[in-house]
Amino acid sequence: AGGFSLPLQRPADCGDARYFDISRLACESCGAHQRQSAGGSSCVCQPGYRMVSSNGGSSVICEKCPENMSGVTQDGWNCIICPKGLTSEGKCKCLNDEILVERSIDGVLLNEAMCIRCNGSEQSFSAPDASGNRCVRCEETFINVSKSCDCISPNILTGGLCFRATESLPLKALATVRFGQLGITLTSAWFLKNLQSSASACLLYSNLTACQALGNMCVMNMNSLSSSNTDACGLFQYIYLNTARLGNVHSITFWRQNLPWLYYGDQPGLASQVLEANHFPTIFSFKGTDKDVKLQFIAASFDAAGNFLKWQGLEGGILQLCPDTQAKLNAAYALGTTYQQSCKISLSKILLEFANPIFYDLFLEYNGDDGQQYLWDVPVLNLNFQYSEMFVNQGSNMNNWLLTRRFFLVDALSGKENDLGKLPRVIRIASKITISIRLVSHSQRGTIYPPLITIAYTDVLVQNPETQSVMVSFSVNYEMNQSEARIQTDITLGVLGGLAVLWSLLKTAGWKRRTGSSIIDLQTLFKFLLFYAGDLANIFFIITVGMGIYWLVFFKAQRFVSVLLPLPSEEEDFVTYIACAFTLKALHFLQMLVSQLTIDIFFIDWERPKGKILKAVEGEGVIKSAAAPVSIWRTYFIANEWNEIQTMRKINPLFQVLAVLFFLEVVGFSNLALMDSSSSLTRSSEGYIAPWSRILRFGVSAALWLAIAFLQIIFFSVLYERFIEDKISQFVDLCCMSNISVFLLSHNCFGYYIHGRSVHGHADTNMEEMNMNLKREAENLCSQRGLLPNTDGQTFQISISRKMRLHYDRIHETLTRRRGPARLLDSSANTFEQSTRAYNTMNKFLGSFIDHVHKEIDYIVKDKSLLERILGMEFMEPLEKSLFYNDEGQSFSDVLYYGNETTLLIFDILFFSVVDLAFQSFVLAAILTYLQHEIFRFIRNTLGQKNLASKTLVDERFLI
Repeated sequence: AGGFSLPLQRPADCGDARYFDISRLACESCGAHQRQSAGGSSCVCQPGYRMVSSNGGSSVICEKCPENMSGVTQDGWNCIICPKGLTSEGKCKCLNDEILVERSIDGVLLNEAMCIRCNGSEQSFSAPDASGNRCVRCEETFINVSKSCDCISPNILTGGLCFRATESLPLKALATVRFGQLGITLTSAWFLKNLQSSASACLLYSNLTACQALGNMCVMNMNSLSSSNTDACGLFQYIYLNTARLGNVHSITFWRQNLPWLYYGDQPGLASQVLEANHFPTIFSFKGTDKDVKLQFIAASFDAAGNFLKWQGLEGGILQLCPDTQAKLNAAYALGTTYQQSCKISLSKILLEFANPIFYDLFLEYNGDDGQQYLWDVPVLNLNFQYSEMFVNQGSNMNNWLLTRRFFLVDALSGKENDLGKLPRVIRIASKITISIRLVSHSQRGTIYPPLITIAYTDVLVQNPETQSVMVSFSVNYEMNQSEARIQTDITLGVLGGLAVLWSLLKTAGWKRRTGSSIIDLQTLFKFLLFYAGDLANIFFIITVGMGIYWLVFFKAQRFVSVLLPLPSEEEDFVTYIACAFTLKALHFLQMLVSQLTIDIFFIDWERPKGKILKAVEGEGVIKSAAAPVSIWRTYFIANEWNEIQTMRKINPLFQVLAVLFFLEVVGFSNLALMDSSSSLTRSSEGYIAPWSRILRFGVSAALWLAIAFLQIIFFSVLYERFIEDKISQFVDLCCMSNISVFLLSHNCFGYYIHGRSVHGHADTNMEEMNMNLKREAENLCSQRGLLPNTDGQTFQISISRKMRLHYDRIHETLTRRRGPARLLDSSANTFEQSTRAYNTMNKFLGSFIDHVHKEIDYIVKDKSLLERILGMEFMEPLEKSLFYNDEGQSFSDVLYYGNETTLLIFDILFFSVVDLAFQSFVLAAILTYLQHEIFRFIRNTLGQKNLASKTLVDERFLI
């Protein structure tokens, strides 16, 4: 079925001759001699006509009154003679001091209405009530001043009260309200009507509601004193000073008898005394009953006229202008649960729901030792107080704060200039309310300082309420003094940063020795900075991980409240540390990548020709015998294996990312990063979800990354490499079986050597002989594989002499020349021949070097000292002979991803964390982390393959 539509009509659209039919939701015409009623939903008779019958709506029958009885009674059903004239509605009127009488005592309608004067003299002291139908006793001030119901000059009539001109009254009240944000000062109709009378009644008669009303008007003026002492706050202060004889309330210095408690005083440093001199007398626990966790706020509420309304608990959401569920509202006052709520509210809704302001005095409820319930005052910091001309709130120093007590949410009253029934010109809205609960320093038993409520008001110029809106927010923050934690962090950073400088200097010295240079130049300084960047990144990483895990464990696991999370504004240093760690680690990672892509590497083929073959010589037509060629396929095979292990890691990156994401999003570890006290991994979808803590997000994610990576490394090292496959050890074995050694230089004069010379003398053989060789080796029927006789040592760290490096470079120059400009090429030999000659020459030279053929560039084999192994450097300089250090491990993996797992892991964690902190999304961070790993792995593979082909003279087409 299709929809149905109808025009929108409101009672105000109907005009005088029509009424609003509530059954049809539309305007209908009134009958003859009728007009719209005051409510708009029915018709009434026009002046001069009486009702004959009425059943609501338009079912009204009117009849014209006779000429001699032109008036209509107040109820509209009868005609009557009006001796003193008619009102605009056609009803009888009387003078101000008279009441209208239309019926006798027994209810019989009089033929002619009577206007009876109320007896305003002594004993009676009566005057007409607001409706003009009864005589009631005059207001007390009239009787006291004039002994009558008239306030005769020179007595002063103000706000419906009468005061003697000779009494000690303040000066004429200044009925203005200042809206500082808009730069507007208005004469308020409410102030004009009530300010003078409220101040006078409060001062002269100690009238309780008048004093409250005066206090409310001071609060409407933002508690601010102007240069004139006759505005609302000036009059309040005047009365406060002149009623000192009355004493204080509850022994509170700032709370004068009969007056509302508005101020804490203006002495410097008073705010810190109020907020920190005493702690709240209740112990809070995260693991106890509901009462041990909830803060029981309660507010005394007053209307603008000063009448007490009721006590209200905040759990009902009276401070939250935004709508929300009761479960979420209750969570706002659970200790340790940071609460944030913001929304945009239309001005029309605010004007409808908050037409009359309500004023609150906020307290915190607690139980005393005697079982009696007590109240603890909650001070207010009004950020708009700065518009005062006498007291100026400068900066955030607590000594400059001026604390107040009473506040309101919406003031749509003081901004009305004339008719109180019209829209206000300006309304003032509490656009930002923050309740701050601060933990007592070094508290082990869950004690807090008195809460502080901070309010920022927004002044809105009312133009079009239907289209105007205001952004409002409400939050509850739990905070503690973080200065000690910052000091400890700074000390740790300073000490470790100093140690990092020394460590980087040692690494730079080791690097200088490995490059064979003794001159301190710009390159040395640049290298030191790169080392320092990597070490400093590690320090920042250790500190941030420590901070994250510390807050995660101690905040979530505590029973009695002893620590509270840093506020978002206090997390800036932490975020800066992570940004620094990531930036410096990225530099370190790129430097590692560049160094791995520029290593010098060569595969030494120990295979010797088997016999000779006959070979025809081109151009000569003769056949000569030549050595049988050695197969290049073993070299290609080793090169391919090296190419494959270049980016092998101890962890599986894809599994790592998926596992972290699984525990965070599926298992629910991400819920530990919420700013609440719960350590549960699940949250109710209906309940309030606290905002994220960046420190906890980093702590949870970093802890998971490290834990899963550690488990992967343990599995890889203990189980996978031992029982399934150890590719690094297999590569060394493969070199030996292929009769090929690997000679690589990571620095100018430092590198690694894998001794792959076959103990069988040759490897270029058939399957039968190969299996026989393996069997002989398994039965120890041949010599050991080591470089030295009767040893198994196949891997070495090598520190070569400068003379050896010069020989190496001289042979390597031919490779550089063949890749240079064409004019530098030897015209008598093509590129292929040069490449082959260079390869054979390098192979022969390095083989002879290992075999100690060249006495002038010989080497010795020795062990590193314990300190050299710990520091990762060499103390001896290879002046005459090169040094081969026995390598019990496989340190040549330092030029592979495999030997730099720590650097790669930290870089991945920091990359993940930076993306997550920027976008607050673990899923996006996981996806981008895996993508960046694959991108860098592709770069490392591609450029590493090109470098391998370039340095070993292996054709790149064979690297698959």
